[in-house]
Amino acid sequence: MTGRSTPSPVSAGLLLHRRRDGRTEVLLAHMGGPFWARKDEGAWSIPKGGCEPGEDAYAAARREFTEELGTAPPDGPAIDLGEVRQRGGKRVVAWAVEGDLDPATVVSNTFELEWPPRSGRTQAFPEVDRAQWFDLDTARRKVVRAGGADRRARAAARRLTALSARARRAGPSAAPRPRTPSRGWRPARAPRRSGRAR
Repeated sequence: MTGRSTPSPVSAGLLLHRRRDGRTEVLLAHMGGPFWARKDEGAWSIPKGGCEPGEDAYAAARREFTEELGTAPPDGPAIDLGEVRQRGGKRVVAWAVEGDLDPATVVSNTFELEWPPRSGRTQAFPEVDRAQWFDLDTARRKVVRAGGADRRARAAARRLTALSARARRAGPSAAPRPRTPSRGWRPARAPRRSGRAR
């Protein structure tokens, strides 16, 4: 099949944000499994995962949020955070939605991994072992450093900061109205996940 490139894998994610004590906070998830267990800075991400073939990307982002945190995301308008391409070629699309969630209620789905390595024993680990609210400056330090993922987090923080500043200056009646994402965006022939793609 010369002349035809293989489509890049696509992940979709959702960033929950809220206002507390006059500042914007975002909800990040700490990645589960033995590799991340003792790590903190650089071990957090937004809830996200791979799109199924033909699946609407925003619907996938909402599904992954529910699977990884155990709670459905709010239905309000979403801010389109755009798309980045990570070093390995994976495309990541993300949206931000305003809402609240108690981190103590998080119950994640699981994945299986041979652990310890070469032991022949398979164990189940949560995709997300905890979640926490962070202010934007702290979130920039906590988010996983994975090429485009870091750029996406920084861009999201800048955009949320700008929207928050506009809302404070204009007052509640003139708060920004983020557009609701189109539900027609679909990755072309996105590959089926092998295990859990993030």
